[in-house]
Amino acid sequence: MKKIGFLSFGHWSPSPQSGTRSAADALLQTIDLAVAAEELGADGAYVRVHHFARQLASPFPLLAAMGARTKRIELGTAVIDMRYENPLYMVEDAGSADLISGGRLQLGISRGSPEQVIDGWRYFGYQPAEGESDADMARRHTEVFLDMLLGKGFAQPNPRPMFHNPPGLLRLEPLSESLRDRIWWGAASDATARWAGTLGMNLQSSTLKFDESGKPFHVQQAEQIRAYRAAWKEAGHTRTPRVSVSRSIFALVNDMDRAYFGNNDSNDQFGYIEPQKRAVFGRGYAAEPDVLIDELKADEAIAEADTLLLTVPNQLGVDYNAHVIEAILKDVAPGLGWR
Repeated sequence: MKKIGFLSFGHWSPSPQSGTRSAADALLQTIDLAVAAEELGADGAYVRVHHFARQLASPFPLLAAMGARTKRIELGTAVIDMRYENPLYMVEDAGSADLISGGRLQLGISRGSPEQVIDGWRYFGYQPAEGESDADMARRHTEVFLDMLLGKGFAQPNPRPMFHNPPGLLRLEPLSESLRDRIWWGAASDATARWAGTLGMNLQSSTLKFDESGKPFHVQQAEQIRAYRAAWKEAGHTRTPRVSVSRSIFALVNDMDRAYFGNNDSNDQFGYIEPQKRAVFGRGYAAEPDVLIDELKADEAIAEADTLLLTVPNQLGVDYNAHVIEAILKDVAPGLGWR
């Protein structure tokens, strides 16, 4: 069995061609799609986080609402940019959303991706310490966040508090006791994947990673996953780690599918996402179900992962995206042994 979920960037546009024309549309439709995906038997509903963009940005109110409307499906992020986060406040927000959902959050975090604005995290009040890069700052915020999730007391209580305190130093509340095991790191390189394994985080790998060998994307991603698992084992963690990969996959089962995705580019793309940082962008998949099954069998990284996140074209509306998910679950997944 492979867990299958969707990943929405939550784009919205006032264009007449868009089915998601406002921020309210993006938020409410994401909740509705989570409900629909659960009814179809999908395993996860994940959202991307981008600041200063017409996309989903603040995840915890949305995750809490999704949790209140669903009962079984995993709810997650892929990913939260830790350059922008106050790790202590994040523990409280994440704890609240996780408790509302009954412990179903799967939080993906990372250093983040190229931004809409220059050094956007500065507007949020954060800046790297002397000698730090913004990536270093993100990892520092992450380590504080992980430490606070352990629930150890650290704050000196007021001797005359408004409300009675438990004995000893105080921790952050509300705390979700098990959330620490459900934190994922979005890695763009083999080195950060190994770092995540050492720290005991699960691994998320998207459709983009730094080009470290010139090999096809899925081969580089599979090598990254194996490097992560080796670091996990070397660190001596006792639980089994989870690994997710994301893909754009469309089963062409009707004329609308063919109109939207029949001319999909099926090749990896190489380029630069930052100066001097060459990256490889993984191909998308769009074909008749029997062809799609054969193509996906050759994807080494999907084979390595236990979780597959389907990136959905959210501006095409809830009904169409539910159809996209259903086609994969019913017409493709069984042929690959995933269902």
